[in-house]
Amino acid sequence: MPHGSLSVPARLFLLAYDTGKDRVAGAPDLPFAIRAAVLAELAERELIHEVDGIVTPVLGARTGDAVLDHLLELIEESRPRKWRGWITHRARSTAALVREGLVTDAYLRPGRRRVLGLFPSTHYALQRAGYVEVLRVEVLHAVTNPVPPDGVPRDHATLAALAAAGHLRTVLRPRDRRHHTTRLAALTLRAGPHLPPIARALEAAVKSAEATRSSAGTG
Repeated sequence: MPHGSLSVPARLFLLAYDTGKDRVAGAPDLPFAIRAAVLAELAERELIHEVDGIVTPVLGARTGDAVLDHLLELIEESRPRKWRGWITHRARSTAALVREGLVTDAYLRPGRRRVLGLFPSTHYALQRAGYVEVLRVEVLHAVTNPVPPDGVPRDHATLAALAAAGHLRTVLRPRDRRHHTTRLAALTLRAGPHLPPIARALEAAVKSAEATRSSAGTG
């Protein structure tokens, strides 16, 4: 399966892998970024809308995709929330579903290991490191190439915008995000009118989580 046929949330998950270390690295808030990517896909399909600041679903709408439908059902059944609320609420459940899909498609292979030699854990080994490297080059090219934003594929623009807002260091280091601020803003717009509020909410959620970790580390 070529990586271009994977969903944006699945590709974003793969982009968080350090192919040398064979693990997710530099992305402590990856579940938030994955949830934002799923919200963006639902918004692009017009299955959710922002109404008076609240994320509102098309009642009863389903896609046949397990990840998208799980979130649609959750939004329907839960109390109203804004974008940021839906980026953080039970975000790990969405990330787990995306990971299961990558296992099914043979991008990841689960295996057992022990943390500190004692505690059993599941390690998800990357099976197609070459695809991830090509994908990373494509996304970086969207950020650094002088081609006008309108010439960038929308999925690449979406991946770049969400990787930046989600602080995925395997894609863009902090200084790279600062250096390409204007370009990233243009790519966020290129991704579609639904993405800017989602990207802003993702950035806010990640910064809040980072501040909490920093405070806990120094307290």
